[in-house]
Amino acid sequence: MSSLSKAQLHRQAEHLVDFVNKSPSPFHAIDVCRKWLSGANFTELKEKQSWCGVIKPNGRYFFTRNGSSIVAFAVGGKFRPGNGTSIVAAHSDSPCLKLKPVSRKTGSGFLQVGVQLYGGGLWHTWFDRDLSVAGRVMVRDGAGGYSGRLVAIEEPIMRIPSLAIHMDRTANEAFKFNKETHLTPILATVSKALNGTDSTAGGDTEKPAHHAVLLERIAKQLDVSVNDISDFELCLYDTQKAAIGGLLNELIHASRLDNLNSSYCAIEGLINSLDGKQALEDDSHVRLVSLFDNEEVGSTSAYGANSALLESALRRIQASCDGVNLTSFEESIANSYMISSDVTHAVHPNYSEKHEENHRPELQKGPAIKINANQRYATTSVTSTILKDIAKRNGIPLQEFVVRNDSSCGSTIGPMLSAQLGLRTVDIGNPLLAMHSIREVCGADDVGMLVKLFEHFFSEFAALDAKINVD
Repeated sequence: MSSLSKAQLHRQAEHLVDFVNKSPSPFHAIDVCRKWLSGANFTELKEKQSWCGVIKPNGRYFFTRNGSSIVAFAVGGKFRPGNGTSIVAAHSDSPCLKLKPVSRKTGSGFLQVGVQLYGGGLWHTWFDRDLSVAGRVMVRDGAGGYSGRLVAIEEPIMRIPSLAIHMDRTANEAFKFNKETHLTPILATVSKALNGTDSTAGGDTEKPAHHAVLLERIAKQLDVSVNDISDFELCLYDTQKAAIGGLLNELIHASRLDNLNSSYCAIEGLINSLDGKQALEDDSHVRLVSLFDNEEVGSTSAYGANSALLESALRRIQASCDGVNLTSFEESIANSYMISSDVTHAVHPNYSEKHEENHRPELQKGPAIKINANQRYATTSVTSTILKDIAKRNGIPLQEFVVRNDSSCGSTIGPMLSAQLGLRTVDIGNPLLAMHSIREVCGADDVGMLVKLFEHFFSEFAALDAKINVD
C-alpha cells in the first residue's frame, strides 16, 4: 500500500473534487491552476516578452497560452544549459457539447440551443441531465479594446429530455438517436420568453445568432451590457457537483475526470515537490508540468500537444540561462524524461471480459502504466523501469494495462510528444470507469497515490537518471 496516511489520501480526494467543481471548462481549469501556482510563489511569464535574465536557478515560473493551456516549471539550483527536464504532461479538455456560432433554434414551442459535439463523448449520458454553460466571453472594454472574461452559470438552464418509453418501445433494447436533431438542448418555452425580450441577439446582425434571454443571462453574470459581448466559446456542463461516494467513501463521482484527474495531480505534485527552502538547491534538472488543450480532438491546435508549445518552452528555458551553447537544447532533450498522464480504463465488474485477463487495472490500487506494441502508448522497458523504481522506493503501487488484441486501442499525447522531441516517455494514468460519460468514476485513494508519485519523480529523477546506462 501507499505510504500516505488515510487522512492524506482523503484530503487529496477532497482537493480533486474541489478542483473539478471549480473547472466546468478548460478555461476555468487553467485559471484555477494559475491562481494556485501564484499562491505557491510562481512568477507568471508572458510568451510575448523576453525571458532572458528573468529565469534563474531555484526560480519558479509559469505561462499560459489561449487561457486553456499552461506550462509551469521550477529550475534546479544546480541546473546548467544542456541538463535535463523532468516533465509531467496531461490535458485540460474533456468531451462536451459546445454552442454553435449561430445557436438560436426554436421547435414546438421551445427555445433551443444548437450545439456541436466536441470529442468522442458517451452522448447518451447527456440526456436528462441538469445542464448549464461555461467558458470564455470576449467583452468590449471602455477603451475600444477586448478582454476575455470567464463565465459559469451555476443554475441548470438547459436540458436534453429523453423521448418517453411509450413513444419508442425499443428504447431499452437499442437506444438510438440523431446527434444533430435529438441532441439539441431546451433553453426555455417560447411563451415565457416572449414575455421578456427575446427578439434580438447577436449584436449588429439582422438575424439574431443567439437567443436574447441567453445573452442577457450571460451579460448579467458578467455585469456587462449585451452589446458589449463580441463573441464567446461556451461549453455545456453538468451542474451536479463532483462528490466522494461509495459506501466507504472510496470513490469519486464526477464529470471531466478525463483528464482533470491528471491535471490536478500534476500541478499538486509539482508544488509539493518544492516544499522546503532547500527543495531545489541540489537539483540539476528543471521540473516542468504542461497541461494541453484539445487532446480529445487530436491535439492539432496552437495550444494542443501537437503544436510547438512544449518545444518552445524547453528551448526558451535553455536559451535564457547563462552558459547556453548551440546544442544545449539537443543535449537537454537526451537528458530529459516525460510522464504522459491520462486516465486509463479500469476493469468493469459487469464487463470484465472487455479487458485482457492479465491486465485489468482496478480502482484503489494505484496508477497504471500503459503499454502498446503498436506505439499507441510511448512506454518502453527503459521508461517503465525508471518509474517502477521511483514508485517501489516510495511505497506507491503500480498496475499495468494492455488492450486486448481484438479491441482497438486509444492513444494519448505521449507518443506524439515523444516522436516530435525524441523524449523518453512513459504513459500512465489512474483507472477510471465510464470514461467519456458525463459522470465518471475513479478511486479516491488513487488521487493521492498519483500526486505522491509525481512529487517523488520530480525530486528523485535527476539522481536516478545518472544510474541509467542506455543510449
